Amino acid sequence: MTDAEVDDAGRHADSPKKSWRERLPWTTVVPLVAVLALLGVTGRSLGPVANVIVAALLGASVLAAVHHAEVVAHRVGEPFGSLVLAVAVTVIEVGLILTLMSSGGDGSKASLARDTVFAAVMITTNGILGLSVLFGALRHDIVYFNAEGAGAALATVLTLTTLSMVLPTFTTSATGPQYSNAQLAFAAVSSLALYGLFVLTQTRRHRDFFLPVTPSGDVVDEDSHADPPTTREAAISLGLLLASLVAVVGLAKAESPAIESGVAAARLPATFVGVIIALLVLAPETLAAVRAARRNRLQTSLNLALGSGIASIGLTIPVIAVAGIWLDGPLILGLNSLHLALFGITALVSVLTVVPGRATRLQGAVHLILLAAFVFLAAVP
Repeated sequence: MTDAEVDDAGRHADSPKKSWRERLPWTTVVPLVAVLALLGVTGRSLGPVANVIVAALLGASVLAAVHHAEVVAHRVGEPFGSLVLAVAVTVIEVGLILTLMSSGGDGSKASLARDTVFAAVMITTNGILGLSVLFGALRHDIVYFNAEGAGAALATVLTLTTLSMVLPTFTTSATGPQYSNAQLAFAAVSSLALYGLFVLTQTRRHRDFFLPVTPSGDVVDEDSHADPPTTREAAISLGLLLASLVAVVGLAKAESPAIESGVAAARLPATFVGVIIALLVLAPETLAAVRAARRNRLQTSLNLALGSGIASIGLTIPVIAVAGIWLDGPLILGLNSLHLALFGITALVSVLTVVPGRATRLQGAVHLILLAAFVFLAAVP
C-alpha cells in the first residue's frame, strides 16, 4: 500500500460518520411532512385528533420557516434577507384571504381583508417591534438601530395604512366605509407604487440605511461571526422556506373551520378570525425578529417588522382590488372609530420610538401593551 493510500485510509477511519439526524435534520423533514399532510387534509373535515396533529405540524413548520429564512438571509445579506421572508409571507397571506373570501359565508367576509391587514399592521408595529426591543434590551440594556431607515419604513407603513384603511371611513362616494371603484383603483396603484419605491430605496439607493449599526453609529455590513452558507445550501433552504410557508398557511386554512367554531363557541366577534390569521401568518417573522434582536441586530428586526407591514398593505390591497372584480359583495376597508384611535396612538408612539435611534425595554413594553389592547378590544369591542 502506498503512502497516499495509507493517508487516505487513515483519513476515512478518523472521520466520524454522520448520524441520520445530521444528514436529515428536522428542519428538512418537517416542511416535507407538513406539505404531505396538507395534501392529505385538503378538502376534508378534520376530527379532534387530526386537528391536534395539524396544529403540531403547524407550529413545527413555523420554527422550520424561521431557520431557513435565517439561512437565506445570511447568504444574501441584509436587507435582502428580511425582504425575502416579508414578501413570501405576504404573498401567501393574500392567497389565504382570497381563499376565505371566495368561500362565501357570513357578512364578515366582506371585511376580512381589512381585519387581517389591519391586524398585521398592529402586530408588526407593536408586536414584532415591541418583542424585538424588549428582548434585545433585556440582553443588551440599550439597543441601537438606524433611525433613517426605520423612520423611512415607518413613514411608509403609516401612509399606506392611511390611504388604504383610514380614508375609506370618511369618503362619501360610496355607501359605508368603502371606496368607490375609482377610489379603490387610486389606492391600489398608490400602494403598489409606494411599495416599489420602498424596495428600491431599501435594496439599492440607500441600502446602508437598513443595515445594523453599532452604538457608535458604524454600519455592520455583514455578519463576521460565521461564514455564509454556500449557494447550494441557500437554494435548498429557500425551497424549504417556501414549502414551510405554504404548509403554515395551508394547514392554517385546514384549521380554519375549527378556528371559526372556536371563535363562535367563545362568543367572540366573527372579525376576530382576521386577527388569528394574521397571528399565524406572522409567527415566522416574529421569531426571526426576536432572534435577530437577541444578537444585537435590532435593525434587522425592524426591517422584518416594518417591512412586513409595508408588504402586507402594498401587495394585499392591489390584489384584493383586482380580485374584487370577480368576488361577490362589497369590500369594506374603512376602520371603525375604535381602530382609528388605536392606529393614532400606535403611530405617535412608533414615531417617538424610532426618532432617537435607540430604545430600552420601556419602549418595548409600551408597544406590547398597545398590542394587548388591540387583541383584547378585538375580542371584546
